[in-house]
Amino acid sequence: MQDIILASQSPRRKILLEWAEIPFEIIVKHTDEEYPATLAIEEIPVYIARNKAKAVREQVTDAFHGQYRSRTILAADTIVVLGEKVIGKPADRAEAIQTLRELSGNEHRVITGVVILHGEEEIAFADTTFVQFHPLTEEQIVFYIDKYQPYDKAGAYAIQEWVGVVGIKSIRGDFYNVMGLPVSRVVQSLASLKH
Repeated sequence: MQDIILASQSPRRKILLEWAEIPFEIIVKHTDEEYPATLAIEEIPVYIARNKAKAVREQVTDAFHGQYRSRTILAADTIVVLGEKVIGKPADRAEAIQTLRELSGNEHRVITGVVILHGEEEIAFADTTFVQFHPLTEEQIVFYIDKYQPYDKAGAYAIQEWVGVVGIKSIRGDFYNVMGLPVSRVVQSLASLKH
């Protein structure tokens, strides 16, 4: 598992790889997170992750004057889905508050798409975790949004922060997937690569 590039600036993904003791460096290239409307919901985060991975692969290749170095590139994207509605990162405070109102008392899905590129090999998958919130009061929602300002997080919350600790009733699936990376499955995938 040498020479891994994490194509993400997410501090959560960084810390999860550190906890797994995977050596890596971070290289990020901004990519559009739009996706075709025809995609199945489970394919959306994989599509976005693939674009991130390919953009970084091109950047790394260009840095070596077109001589492609055999680097393993890991990219991920996480979405929150309530019913059939995909909930992205909130645009502002009002949208963040409205998002938590919608999630309050309901079960939603957190889907993380992962793409690993190694030479011509690609591993791509989506991992789903079901999260059930307790009913949240308006005071709890406003307190969380104003104190933690989760504007860079899909679904307007982070499970490892206050609202996750006091507001989540249950989860089914990989906890770390909700943080942004199903890290045990990533480790298994990395181990399966041909070197």
